[in-house]
Amino acid sequence: MLGDTTSGGATPGDTPPGDNAGGRPGRRALILVENLSVPFDRRVWQECTTLRDAGWEVHVICPRGTKRDTEAETVIDGVRIHRYPLRAATGGPSGYLREYGAALWHTARLARGVGPVDVVHACNPPDLLFLPALWLKRRGARFVFDQHDLIPELYLSRFGRGKDLLYRGVCGLERLTYRAADIVLATNESYKDVAVRRGGRHPADVFVVRSAPATDRFQPVPAEPELKRGKPHLLCYLGVMGPQDGVDYALRALAKLRDELGRTDWHAVFVGSGDAFDAMVELSRSLGLTDQVQFTGRVPDADLVRYLSTADVCLSPDPRNPLNDVSTMNKVLEYMAMGRPVVSFDLREARVSAGDAAVYAPANDEAEFARLVAGLMDDPEKRARMGKIGEERINGELSWRNSQASLLAAYTAACRDRAPLPAGAAGRARIKAKIAAGIAVGIVAGVKAGRRPRR
Repeated sequence: MLGDTTSGGATPGDTPPGDNAGGRPGRRALILVENLSVPFDRRVWQECTTLRDAGWEVHVICPRGTKRDTEAETVIDGVRIHRYPLRAATGGPSGYLREYGAALWHTARLARGVGPVDVVHACNPPDLLFLPALWLKRRGARFVFDQHDLIPELYLSRFGRGKDLLYRGVCGLERLTYRAADIVLATNESYKDVAVRRGGRHPADVFVVRSAPATDRFQPVPAEPELKRGKPHLLCYLGVMGPQDGVDYALRALAKLRDELGRTDWHAVFVGSGDAFDAMVELSRSLGLTDQVQFTGRVPDADLVRYLSTADVCLSPDPRNPLNDVSTMNKVLEYMAMGRPVVSFDLREARVSAGDAAVYAPANDEAEFARLVAGLMDDPEKRARMGKIGEERINGELSWRNSQASLLAAYTAACRDRAPLPAGAAGRARIKAKIAAGIAVGIVAGVKAGRRPRR
């Protein structure tokens, strides 16, 4: 998914490879999403249109959006979307129980209306959608688990409670999801390694489908100097602003850029929103950055492109923690698609994605992060070189075209002929589902999976 900037739909910039690769006329796929509406969830939307172009009839069940994606049922570019009302968790444990309980009930209700499907494709978070997927499996569907987030790592990174009872419960739900799935989609090689090592999946059943920007959405436009508010340099952050996304690290680094390095020749814009938005605005105020740091909230695509086209340096301040170190940051890919140089903390998957399109500060070192920003501000030739490297990577090895081929191969594998399930397997699956439902009631109160990045 993208950096939480707009919920408008867009088709991928590339067309699927081959002649209906992985698709067969008349085949039906049902994609389940709880965390976001569609097409606001850009990764899911790209998958939908890829499958559609390969000959699949695609249905999606997801929550309604608040400002967009509000229709209960709609068809967009040939994809039929079924949406349900969902109130985000508030008010403590009962709020989380209501959210996830309502989501599962609505998902099951709408799935019955969709009817038989060849593939049910469930996207986490949360790791609960295997429950309706098991019901569909018993009716002949194959189950593809699309692992957007590692929920155990998210729990450790977001809540800081260690490997307590709730953590063990989260791990249990992840194991049940892995076991129920016929095929697993991983967003990068680190996630694939977890599916194999921790999930016990055979490597041949795990397909890496990397998130990638829709290149038709990220087309540079002429820079607008007025966006720099009279300063020589514009610094830009794009993405979700949640507790684990590092906006606080970026703000403290900018304060050091001003106070310790004596640099005031910059204006910074933070594009996006999230759970921590208000807290980040307050932190900026407390650091005395109000005159130099602008928070836009979510913006339309056209404004997003204007800011990125004008930016001199882009910021990826996600701190090192169990989740971020192995996750692909969508904002980094979007910066690269726009030919912008990136400053990041030294995370394993950040290096895999950006390579030499970024410079890397030691993990969580705000002072060095500030020094790297200053160095790029002073070196326009290096900025241009890094930007070109990023564009080449996005249009080459990291392009959505490669992910399309992997997605379609995964669907081909999911639909390959298989021997009938052993006697009693369906009964055991029902027992596991009942056990998992009991576990879920006990633990979802403590776990509300935030969006990635994601971003």
